Amino acid sequence: MANRPKVTIVGAGATGATCAEVLARRDYAEIVLVDIKEGLPQGKALDINQMGPILGFEATVTGTNDYAETAGSDVVVITAGLPRQPGMSRDDLVQTNEKIVKSVTEQVVGASPDSIVIVLSNPLDAMCHVAKSASNFPKERVFGQAGILDTARYRTFIAWETGASVKDVQALVLGGHGDQMVPLISATTVGGVPLRKLVSEDRIQEMVQRTAVGGGEIVKLLGTSAWYAPGAACAQMVDSVLLDEKRVLPCTAYLEGEYGIDGLYMGVPVKLGRAGIEEIYVVDLDDDEQAALAKSADAVRDVVGVLGG
Repeated sequence: MANRPKVTIVGAGATGATCAEVLARRDYAEIVLVDIKEGLPQGKALDINQMGPILGFEATVTGTNDYAETAGSDVVVITAGLPRQPGMSRDDLVQTNEKIVKSVTEQVVGASPDSIVIVLSNPLDAMCHVAKSASNFPKERVFGQAGILDTARYRTFIAWETGASVKDVQALVLGGHGDQMVPLISATTVGGVPLRKLVSEDRIQEMVQRTAVGGGEIVKLLGTSAWYAPGAACAQMVDSVLLDEKRVLPCTAYLEGEYGIDGLYMGVPVKLGRAGIEEIYVVDLDDDEQAALAKSADAVRDVVGVLGG
């Protein structure tokens, strides 16, 4: 289709394919699904395109094993990398995925030097550093998806707890993607009503804890990582950039002094538009939240410290 913006999704696993499917349904972009496994991206692209006549969108998804077909992409979503295997330490995972994400970033940026890069590969905060370094892009054009997913989980639990529509639950989760994430309870509302007016502190803390281990809960049930919500979260970020929606969303951004954190990727609220991260918002934190964010930053620094540099 002429004049559609182009999105490349690296990694045609469940998350990458879900992102492609959600974007295809939105029907405004040309989508390229790239993977090293022969047949996988081609087959998934064909299957998604064949949904088009049923759901009413144009078939504009291409599957390929070759980065040449990704040339001229406006946005690149990186989902490539291995999930953690049994017996594999977190440090092993960091070093394995560092090699994959570095290689992928170099190839995709070589073909699309003006693109914006959205990282989903884990461990997320560290892989953002790898992509920024490998691409040599400015910080506003390399960022990660984590907070939208964490916030979506938190909002789901709140909607169930209050019996309210999930559409009316507003929440914000900051910090690293993992057990150290920091949900801002003071900024959480249901239809504008503060959460603390509706739910007891004990129940709030249970929901916060369930959110923090939300990924692990799904791994225990499925034996593998989640993909529907993470894929949709990436697609939401692509929408905000390519449609210049200027959504204010929690994303993993490179901080240079904001929140007292310097030289580190952390989850914070940002404005996402055609230029990428157009603004980083600094919200007031209470002492507990500030301490929790500092602790989260320390945990992220530990993981980043394992990188080969």
